[in-house]
Amino acid sequence: MELVSRPHVENFIQWAKDKPEVVVLSADLTNSCEVGQWRDTYPDRFFSMGMAEQNMMGVAAGMAREGLVPFIHTFAVFIYRRAYDQLAMSIAYPNLKVRFFGFLPGIVTPGGVTHQAIEDVAVMRAVPNMTVLETGDATEVETVLDAAHAVDGPCYVRFLRGEMPRLFPKSEPFEVGKARVLSTGSDVAILTAGITTEEAMRASSYLAAEGIGVRHLHVSTHKPFDDPQVLAALRECTAGVVTLENHLTTGGLGTAVSEMMTDNGIGKRLIRLGLNDTYAHGASLPYLLDEYDLDAKALVAAVGTLVGRELNVSDADIDAVRGEGAADSKAEAL
Repeated sequence: MELVSRPHVENFIQWAKDKPEVVVLSADLTNSCEVGQWRDTYPDRFFSMGMAEQNMMGVAAGMAREGLVPFIHTFAVFIYRRAYDQLAMSIAYPNLKVRFFGFLPGIVTPGGVTHQAIEDVAVMRAVPNMTVLETGDATEVETVLDAAHAVDGPCYVRFLRGEMPRLFPKSEPFEVGKARVLSTGSDVAILTAGITTEEAMRASSYLAAEGIGVRHLHVSTHKPFDDPQVLAALRECTAGVVTLENHLTTGGLGTAVSEMMTDNGIGKRLIRLGLNDTYAHGASLPYLLDEYDLDAKALVAAVGTLVGRELNVSDADIDAVRGEGAADSKAEAL
């Protein structure tokens, strides 16, 4: 598996070259959010707002009203926790074209509870007019720029930084509202998003060897959540559904799937894997994935529950098929 180092840095510079309307706002986290070189390349289009996220939202709203397209780059927690009122009233209510690139989603950071965005999807899904996206690999980090730029209104992106795998071909760019179908079995439907997709891919070989047919969908659009491919997978799986997300089980992917099943009268068992009404520790990503049952082992066990079999997969079983990927990457400091 190819590992890509900091794909956003140069890609964003090249992408913005012929888009003078694109401006970047940073809240004193410029290099931490990989736009230091962007600032140096386009100094007249970069605005350092300091540690004043509420004011940054107001400035972004004013710029958007004048025809510019602000791309806010900061840690996710400072977008929706610290400046929610300004985000909702100054940007979402008037449906302005502001792009929120939220870094450090979920437990990808060792920074602990103050920096782990674990309820952001729930909060942002509840905001009227908001589109909510999530990147899962280098290809999506590179191609979500076009997808977000085309949204007619505010758009929130759970964004990855640093070193990450390339799970999807460069020829298959990010598409708003369209999941990626990664396997096509009919026993169990597995839906994942962001970094959890790699964990599910690590489990797939083991499950196939056990004779369990899995339809695995990688979900990159949390809102709108109306993909016909997702609905078909939920309807056609015979044993049930598992969701795995780098987020609380409340309000995120598992909730969206539950809502879709309820709205369409799909009476099957749903197992939601994620943080269960808890804050996470500050620790390495592999440790946290294991500690909170967000890894391939937990997914295999959940599938076993649905098919009525006890699947006690070991670390060695997963390590035999896992390859190299994001969970092996060195975590970056804040």
